[in-house]
Amino acid sequence: MNINKYGIPENAVITIAGTVGVGKSTMTKSLAEALNFRTSFEKVDTNPYLDKFYADFERWSFHLQIYFLAERFKEQKRMFEYGGGFIQDRSIYEDTGIFAKMHYEKGTMSEVDYHTYKSLFDAMVMTPYFPHPNLLIYLEGSLDDILARIQERGRPMEQQTSIEYWEEMHGRYERWINSFNACPVLRLNINDYDLINNEKGIDLILEKISHTLKQTI
Repeated sequence: MNINKYGIPENAVITIAGTVGVGKSTMTKSLAEALNFRTSFEKVDTNPYLDKFYADFERWSFHLQIYFLAERFKEQKRMFEYGGGFIQDRSIYEDTGIFAKMHYEKGTMSEVDYHTYKSLFDAMVMTPYFPHPNLLIYLEGSLDDILARIQERGRPMEQQTSIEYWEEMHGRYERWINSFNACPVLRLNINDYDLINNEKGIDLILEKISHTLKQTI
């Protein structure tokens, strides 16, 4: 196993998780550039269910989650078959632990569909044979800080979304990560670094990643 100058294996797969507005994409790009890793981003434009889902949650939530599960599963396999060296924006685990569960609890996914989805997820992902990431980096912050970031970047769909929704998502993410154990976790508070205005901010994060990975070997 080759180790780079930061003490991080060159074949590592590192996944970035966190709610909207915490800077997953920025973190993904910054880490990939610093480590000379490839990136893996969610393919939204080719999703055949997304528009239908937003028009009718109850009709399409199950289809959307199955699509996400299949695509993320294929992407996870691809990264490891390639030999690792990837930073991944968003994890496969958030789909079941947050979104599918939320649809079930809110009544926009039936009990039968939810349990079918969950059984399939467990059979595909929660096994020793699935290539889990070497590390999941969870980006966290207070609800006020995250709302301020959402406001600052000014995306129309996010601006039109109620504060109550963001509050619920923030709570769901916190509960999810507190019980997550599929792979090692490094929690980073978004107020402890600034990757936009301070390029050297990535150095401290790389040190924390190296330290966390060494503890898991």
